[in-house]
Amino acid sequence: MMNSYKILIAIPIIITILAGGLIALNGIDEGIELKGGSIAYLKMNKHVSSDDLKKNLVESLNINNVEIISNTGNDVTIELGSELNQTALEKGLAGSGKIVSYNSIGPVLSEEAMTQIIWALGFAFLFMGITVFAIFREPVPAIGIILAAFCDIIIAVGGMSLFHIPLSIASVGALLMLIGYSVDTDILLTTRLLRKKEGTVEERTVKAMKTGLTMSAAAIGSMIVLYIVTIFLIPEADTLSDIAAVLTIGLLADIIATWLMNLGFLRWYIGSRFQKRYKKEKGGKS
Repeated sequence: MMNSYKILIAIPIIITILAGGLIALNGIDEGIELKGGSIAYLKMNKHVSSDDLKKNLVESLNINNVEIISNTGNDVTIELGSELNQTALEKGLAGSGKIVSYNSIGPVLSEEAMTQIIWALGFAFLFMGITVFAIFREPVPAIGIILAAFCDIIIAVGGMSLFHIPLSIASVGALLMLIGYSVDTDILLTTRLLRKKEGTVEERTVKAMKTGLTMSAAAIGSMIVLYIVTIFLIPEADTLSDIAAVLTIGLLADIIATWLMNLGFLRWYIGSRFQKRYKKEKGGKS
């Protein structure tokens, strides 16, 4: 029986290790807030292909790091890897379009943003751990919940690395939401198995899975719809599509982490606690 629990626990751990390796090898794309640079929203006089627009800007601005973020109709969003004066960009356009908005972020602000992200994620895990230990007052269930949340985040970031979703203030907000969602589903499972006494452990497990998987399916479905809408109907809302993509990956990871790893931990824990109680009672009778 313990071997089956080991398999349940091992699968999410292996996936998490693979995601960590992908992050180490492939790296993570950084949004404009973290790497610095300039981003501009343009209204072109007529539609220009992304390749032609990029070529014209590289030649007129005399820089190499120009990226076309979105190009829909006459609306174009461009990212310039180095800080550039707005006046210089206007001259580079040479009357072919106008700048609707322009934002430049220097290296000091980008470094400060990264520091805030690290602190935000660190404090989220710290207070999550304190809260979980305070609720259950047992180390094994609390560790299972914390590990499940950790796996969710690593797998989600691994997905960001694989699909080149940039790490930005918005995507970090999605990661923080994932921590909260992970704790929610894991506390649901842990409470049903350890605190509830109605029915057998298997019956309580099935009820918890029905509730948890229904919640996850609804959340994943809504994020997929949001992603499709933003990609095909409002492609300029790339921030929303990034958030939807990160949450979709993280919610799928949460299903694995909660209903395989954490469930395996809890079933092992309940079984070992039952065996200890049985041995104690047997020893008392003899």
